[in-house]
Amino acid sequence: MAFAIASGTAMAAPVSYTIDPTHTYPSFEADHMGVSFWRGKMNKNAGSVVLDKAAGSGKVEIEIDLASIDFGLPAMNAWATGKDFFDVEKSPRASYKGSLDKFVDGSPTQVTGTLTLNGQTQPVNLTIHRFKCIPHPMHKRELCGADASGSFKRDAFGLT
Repeated sequence: MAFAIASGTAMAAPVSYTIDPTHTYPSFEADHMGVSFWRGKMNKNAGSVVLDKAAGSGKVEIEIDLASIDFGLPAMNAWATGKDFFDVEKSPRASYKGSLDKFVDGSPTQVTGTLTLNGQTQPVNLTIHRFKCIPHPMHKRELCGADASGSFKRDAFGLT
């Protein structure tokens, strides 16, 4: 998952950020019968991050609109949102909540959290591969971006 966040204030501990849905695309890769991998992304999401660099702590919350799944193939999108997989009429959203952990030089390297999907909540931790904050050149406020990944078994959420 890659995301961008923008703060409305200068960096002071703690700072709240709003996840920018135009720069945030939770993506996935799923084994397809051991023959190939399905890859896609979710196009609609919302959330927030609270970051306290000085204390080495923070939290992230994101809600994902499962109907926004995008494999780049309309027939596959329709299947994934239907009753055989996500059944978005019954469970339209997934959510992730976690704590930013293991700070190195003021940046988190892990998120310890839970994923709620298909009405079930399970622990899913993320490894943050890149986390960087810079002054936004046009908006004159701090902008942070990250790239993180994690894994889980679909059947842990009742998905096949």
